[in-house]
Amino acid sequence: MFRPDALGAVPFGSGTRFSLWALGHDAAAVEIEGVGTFDLEPVGDGYFSTDIPGIGVGARYWFRIDNGPRVPDLASRCQPEGNDGPSVVVASDFAWSDAGWGGVERRDQVLYELHIGAFTRQGTWQAATSRLAALRELGVTIVQVMPVGTFKGQFGWGYDTTLPYAPFAAYGAPDDMRAFVDAAHACGIGVILDVVYNHVGIGDHYRAYSEHYFTTRYENEWGASFNYDGEGSRAVRDFVTGNAVYWIRDFHLDGLRIDAAQAMFGASEEHILAEITRSVRAAAGGRATYVVVENQPQEHRMIDPPERGGHGMDAMVSDDFQHAVRVAATGHNDFYYRDYLGTPQELVSAVKYGFLYQGQRSDMRDKAYGTYNLATPPEHFVHFLENHDQVANSARGFRLSRLMSPARLRAVTSLLLLGPQTPCLFQGQEFGATNPFLYFFGVSGDDARAVAEGRRKSLTNFPGVADPVMQERLPDPADPATFEASKLDWAEAERHAGILALHRDLLRMRREDPAFSQAGERRVDGAVIGEAALLIRYFTPDPSGHRLLLLNLGRDLQIGVVAEPLLAPADGHRWQVAWSSEHPDYDGAGRRPIDPEKFWILPSDCALVLRSEPRS
Repeated sequence: MFRPDALGAVPFGSGTRFSLWALGHDAAAVEIEGVGTFDLEPVGDGYFSTDIPGIGVGARYWFRIDNGPRVPDLASRCQPEGNDGPSVVVASDFAWSDAGWGGVERRDQVLYELHIGAFTRQGTWQAATSRLAALRELGVTIVQVMPVGTFKGQFGWGYDTTLPYAPFAAYGAPDDMRAFVDAAHACGIGVILDVVYNHVGIGDHYRAYSEHYFTTRYENEWGASFNYDGEGSRAVRDFVTGNAVYWIRDFHLDGLRIDAAQAMFGASEEHILAEITRSVRAAAGGRATYVVVENQPQEHRMIDPPERGGHGMDAMVSDDFQHAVRVAATGHNDFYYRDYLGTPQELVSAVKYGFLYQGQRSDMRDKAYGTYNLATPPEHFVHFLENHDQVANSARGFRLSRLMSPARLRAVTSLLLLGPQTPCLFQGQEFGATNPFLYFFGVSGDDARAVAEGRRKSLTNFPGVADPVMQERLPDPADPATFEASKLDWAEAERHAGILALHRDLLRMRREDPAFSQAGERRVDGAVIGEAALLIRYFTPDPSGHRLLLLNLGRDLQIGVVAEPLLAPADGHRWQVAWSSEHPDYDGAGRRPIDPEKFWILPSDCALVLRSEPRS
């Protein structure tokens, strides 16, 4: 019996079943290289399928719709020659060793975003696998991989996916990806995949199959939107949810990061986002899964349970925290940063409430922005200081290590890694990577010119990029040198041992101290204590578990009298300095002697952790 969730080429004992969806067409065929062409039988609702004996793993094939030009399989599992080459039959019989892996829970995770092509010089799954032990030692619990579906061109970020079931060939074979996931699980690290279900990239083949894959009912800044609620939408939804299930079932992934969910339009009774989440949970069986969403309107319904009309996801990415910290650390608030002043109160509010904009007016948007989230638990937010967008959305793709002093970088890192929300690091951030991360997309001809022009127009929203000289010097996304410049130099992990040690120690503290655990009985509050200084207070049932995080991004702050009760120790206890971002181990200037019960100074660009101890 034909199953609409089994599109593409699926080998069985004595042959392979070939299936596709082409609503609006009368005929379809599969052309198998070196063998011949075979008609696919219509099986209803726009589907065509046939079983061909004697065709097995390794066979190269194309589809033809109504005797038109040959096209790759939209559900191809392997595209060794890229977006415009033949599809290849592959098996999914990898020898897994992760039977005891239980998946990843929502709480107490540490995410790490990476791009397979730029994470190592080799740019392969195998090379990335060799770095998993370093991530485990760092304290990472989930690797978030940027999109890997096949796209047009020789290299790219992956967000212009055209063939979503086929891992990009330059990174290695599909089984190399499975081996990466298997090795990650052996290290105690989960793997989630960034997926793009809001549009398709340039050079796609969808319209050769059916115009019903897309809708014109909604406006989408990136191109045509998938049809999730019109004629033929059931098959489109099956194609997309089938892709999500495919990653969980056939690659043992632990969840997804859904890109730009605000552009996944639909008016159906069950939103496509809810269906994807539900399908992912079911496909994982007994394994726990983690689904995080990028959603610019910051809608609470993303994490609401289905029984309350929500989509049931685990967490939402918060740009607000990054924007506020970046303005505080650099002083610049142009373009979309203009809604932020970088004040200590903004940082305190981001730590307490996750989102800063929860329905009040945004100047950049000239309308209300966000939804009410004041009571949302912190594990439902993902905070970060760097990610692919926020690094590359600049003229030169500078990392934070190039934008602020080492001391200031150490200080703001403590707010991320000890904050109550789930932290996410971007590749190389842990060792202060100095090479840029740029926008790269290795297409050619008119496509390359269009991509470069689009990128130029987007970046010109930053006033400095409008400088004619800077316009001339913007990196060309299609230039291989742009891609090469974005690859990590892992030798910096040894040269920058201090900042790496700081990340390890902070993540160890987060992991081992119950005050910083999302699973414990703790409460978090905060206050402004200076022009550029703040404190975060962690309360636990046992007063000895109380912690204070102090952060100063201004000049040395003299603390003699501070009328702020959150600075007061619990009854019968006193504060003792437990950690300083200025420790010499982190290449800091040294720890000043501090007695919180006397006059003392909170140094400039410094973070301190104070622990509560019983008075002797």
